Amino acid sequence: MTTAILIGNPKPKSRTAQAARMLAQALTGAEPDLTVDVVDLGAALLGWGDPDVERTVAAVAGARLVIVASPTFKATYTGLLKLFLDQFAGGTGLQGVVAVPLMLGAGPAHAMAPELLLKPVLVELGATCPTPGLYLMEKSFEDGVAIEAFAGRWSGVVRTLLAADRS
Repeated sequence: MTTAILIGNPKPKSRTAQAARMLAQALTGAEPDLTVDVVDLGAALLGWGDPDVERTVAAVAGARLVIVASPTFKATYTGLLKLFLDQFAGGTGLQGVVAVPLMLGAGPAHAMAPELLLKPVLVELGATCPTPGLYLMEKSFEDGVAIEAFAGRWSGVVRTLLAADRS
């Protein structure tokens, strides 16, 4: 099984990346196999056909579990993450992938953003999203309490899907 974390934060090595890594570990008991910090792809995301972007898209599409993480910007996920997700074929680009939407924010006002904004895009791309989206407070997630509670409730569902045939 391949686990990937996809980080749509404009800052490299962000708290968003840390939260995604923590969630992957909590859900699977292991470090993620692939970390994609989308910001590293830079301006190549603005067009089509860049070989590095295509390789990265293929690697994410080939993962079994993808944690898709973004900070909350203007009440939604980042444009940077949207640029990357636009590289996938609609309806099939993430077919066979189990995806968990994760967003960090400064306060509870946007707590539904992962569920209402990020999850539908992942489903549109063909991903299976068996859990609710997870929203974490950026100032307090590091204690792991919210992540462990989420994993305690949903890791069994995720692991069952991961053990099933990808087709």
